[in-house]
Amino acid sequence: MNVILTGATGMVGEGVLLQCLESPFVDRVLSVSRRSCGRTHPKLAELLVADFRALDSVEAELQGFETCLYCAGISSVGKSEAEYTAITVDTPLAFASTLARLNPAMVLVHVSGAHTDATERGKVMWARVKGRAENALGRLPFKAVYNVRPALMKPTRGQRFVKGGYVLIRALYPVLALFFPGMPLQDVARAMINVARLGAPKPVLEVADLRQLAAR
Repeated sequence: MNVILTGATGMVGEGVLLQCLESPFVDRVLSVSRRSCGRTHPKLAELLVADFRALDSVEAELQGFETCLYCAGISSVGKSEAEYTAITVDTPLAFASTLARLNPAMVLVHVSGAHTDATERGKVMWARVKGRAENALGRLPFKAVYNVRPALMKPTRGQRFVKGGYVLIRALYPVLALFFPGMPLQDVARAMINVARLGAPKPVLEVADLRQLAAR
């Protein structure tokens, strides 16, 4: 597969990038980001853009890809609903709309989160907004759209973009995994690659689904 990946300077995106570079099923990765991930690899190219919603000048570089693994995102902590919506809904929707027009046979795999509210009417702001993003992306004219909902994730060894709290999670993961559903990030990444190349029976994939997909 030829893959467009976003979020390589965040923990999830970096973990997915590392798995893509190792995977025999991935031939080429274009990392689209606002800043460099700082890595070099024969499979990897970078496209730095200031705004994911303004891609007119780089459309030629976004053509010829079968897969987009959309891993960019932020925490809702300290954000108003309007601010969080701009980044979590408006930005991926604009980016994906461009890709759908340029690569209509593309499969989009979008990283969402456990407990996302697909009704868009719940009391929890972040869950409601993520549900809005899932629903909007699912209506785009791709070959297929999958929303993955990981929960607790153990960062991959060698990652550079791991926040302090996740360093602790990595150390305590064997204990935390006894009480919270979760997966190593490299397995989440394997599941995303597998669903892109093989498909899945439903568009929303929870932790149990991702575990099965990672083993395929």
